[in-house]
This record gives sequence, C-alpha cells and structure tokens, in this order.
Amino acid sequence: MSEAAAYIAQVKAQLMKRDPNQPEFQEAVANFLNTITPVFAAHPEYQKAAILERLTEPERALQFQVAWQDDQGHMQVNRGYRVQFNSAIGPYKGGLRFHPSVNLSIVKFLGFEQIFKNSLTGLPIGGAKGGSDFDPKGKSDVEIMRFCQSFMLELSKYIGPDMDVPAGDIGVGGREIGYLYGMYKRLRGSERGVLTGKGLSYGGSLARTEATGYGLIYYLDEMLKHNDQSLAGKKILVSGAGNVAIYAIKKAQELGATVISASDSNGYVLQADGIDLAKLQEIKEVKRGRMSDYAAAEPTAEYHEGSLWDAEVAYDIALPCATQNEIDGAQAERLVKAGVIAVAEGANMPSTPEAIKAYQSAGLLYGPAKAANAGGVAVSELEMSQNSRRTSDSFAAVDAELKEIMIHLFQASVDAAKTYGTPEDYLAGANIAGFIKVADAMLAQGW
Repeated sequence: MSEAAAYIAQVKAQLMKRDPNQPEFQEAVANFLNTITPVFAAHPEYQKAAILERLTEPERALQFQVAWQDDQGHMQVNRGYRVQFNSAIGPYKGGLRFHPSVNLSIVKFLGFEQIFKNSLTGLPIGGAKGGSDFDPKGKSDVEIMRFCQSFMLELSKYIGPDMDVPAGDIGVGGREIGYLYGMYKRLRGSERGVLTGKGLSYGGSLARTEATGYGLIYYLDEMLKHNDQSLAGKKILVSGAGNVAIYAIKKAQELGATVISASDSNGYVLQADGIDLAKLQEIKEVKRGRMSDYAAAEPTAEYHEGSLWDAEVAYDIALPCATQNEIDGAQAERLVKAGVIAVAEGANMPSTPEAIKAYQSAGLLYGPAKAANAGGVAVSELEMSQNSRRTSDSFAAVDAELKEIMIHLFQASVDAAKTYGTPEDYLAGANIAGFIKVADAMLAQGW
C-alpha cells in the first residue's frame, strides 16, 4: 500500500473510532476519501499539514433546545443543530432542514458535502448545515411561526452575513425562511444577507426557487453534450415533488425531454405522456397535497405506493431528487437493466455506495450531488451579493450566471479527473476539484 493510501486508510479508521454511531457522516466521508489517493500521492504537503484530519472535523458543532407552544397550549421541545464545518474560502453557507430524521450524523454529512459543493461553484463560501427534528407537516402556520421564532432565538447568536448564512432545505421553504428572518431582524436588525431564499419583497433573488432544479438540468445537459448525447427525446424518471424536482421537470421539458414520474414519501406516479407540470405545482405548492391527489386528477397517471426506483419501466435518465440513500444497490441494478444511460443527483447523497458502484461498473454517466445539485447554493451566494450591493438582478441575468457556473463546475470536474489519472470519473473529479481549492486555502492561511 502506498504511503498516501495508508494515510487515508488511517484517517478513515480514526473517524470510525471517533464517530461510530454516525452512519450518514461516515458514508459521506468514505465516498470522498475513496477518490482522493492520487491527490495525496502528488501533494505530500497536504498529509504533512494534517489537512484531512482537520477537514473531517467541524470547526464548530452546535446543538440546542427549541421549545415552542402548539395550538393546544402545550409546550413542545425539539433539537436544533448547526454544524459550521469549514470556512477556509469564505463564510459558512448551507441550508436548514426541518424533518423528523434530522440528527447530528445527518447534519454533519450534509455540512461535509457542502464544503466541496460550495468550493466547486467557484464562489467564496465555506460549508455548513443545520436544522431540527421538527416536522412541519400537519402543523398550522402559527405553530410553524412559533417554532421558527424559537429556533432563531438561539441560532441568531452564531450567524451573520460575514460569518454564517443559512438557507432552506427539506421542510424549510419560503414560509419558514420568512418567519426565521423576521425573528432575526427583531433580534439583530435588518441584515438582509444573513439568510438566503428570502421573499422578493425583502431581499430575495429571482431564480432562487428554480435554481437547484434548473442547475441540475444544466449540469446534466453539459454532461450529455460532453459524451455526444442530447436531452431532446430522452425519457426521464424524477423522484420527489419539491422545488428541486418541480423545476428540474420544468427545465427538462423545455429542453425536449419527457419526464414520466414524480413521487413523495408515500408513493409515486408514472405518466407515459409526461407529467403535467401545472397540475403538479397546483397539487404540491398550492394545495399541499399528495401524489395520490395528482393521480386522481390526471386520467393518464398511474399511482403506486412504495419507492419509484422499484418501478418496472423503460427510461433513459434517472434524476433522484428526494432524499439521501433513496437508491440502493439492488435498485441501481434494476435501473441499469432498464436501459438508463445517465444518473444526475438532485438530492444530497441519494445513492448508496453500492448504487454508485453499480452505476460505475455499468459505465453510466454519473453526476454526483456535490456537483449536480450545486445550483441552489450558487444562486444563494448571488443573493448574498445582491444584498451587499442593495440591488436586484433580473431573472435572465441570474439564470445566465447559474448556467455558466454549472458548465464551469462540470468542466472543472472533468479537468481534475483527467489530471489525477481517473478520466471521465465525474465523482472523483468533483471531489478532487472541490478539495484542492479548500486545502490550498487552509495551507495559505496557516491552518
């Protein structure tokens, strides 16, 4: 075993010993470490400076109580988290997730991935993530407001426009960001740049809602073009029915593809003639309904319970846009047998290690989440920039810059993979390109 490989194995073993009960975090770190041996073989100075030991340990990890009153007058208590992972290239940046599954392991995995995702955009932002095990589903607007106010009462002590700038994620949309910013403003004053994903009337950016989904398709389109393929005429399976999925569907349809699915936590819809985007938006964004409601309103739609990735259907491209580890090894093998040529990840780490191995063994084009879904954080940084300038850019200007960032990001991954001996491995390329920028910044600053 080479010295570089031995060092990386040692770091992995130390992390397993230190955090044995954090499977999501361990998985994210392992996926990263498995691709970067060539970098350490070429740059022994990174090992000498213990870059990996410092990069895999958050600069700060916060856990706090969030007590709030429900509509029956009872006090409820949830846990809040903020993991500020690395600030070598800029202030901490990453979303807040409100979901019952949120725990320290999940927040650490998301924050670790965010370091490299943010680095890949080429923008000056570090990596962080946060959230709570609070579930917004079934709660009244007033209950959600009370929770957000209590959450921000504590979080406000640790964030700021030049320190840490949270955004939305699963369970945190425009409504929640509004309540969070309203409380921050009461506590600390009008610092618009402290949160992104804000409403347009108080400092938000045009194209922010669409950014992750649009960016995913821009990345996918570039990956296909690089391999002499086109989106036009392709049949696509999309999981999820939130912002990422909805706007990925919209942009894919605009570029000539047919999207035949959408899903939620209960089940999925297949629609051979293509998803009716307007109807999907009405059901999910206005009525806050389920995919079963969509199927009931669409005569050509079939509703099935369970995972979309168990569906027996032929298609060309898979876009997992729901949640982490939604595709396992067996489902990935089914995907390969269905004739899929490409997978691009709209959710964070939606594919298990076994699934990724199946993609790569079959020679599929694979766009990893830290690259393919970076459009959201890219436009978040553009929102920060607009807030600093106290100006608002047009939708067309933001969208054009988003597309340019995604094209640059893909090419940076291609170049890094080629330089370090893994040509056309976009996972390795994304990890390497994102890592080198952060590592060099840490060395330059004496970290």
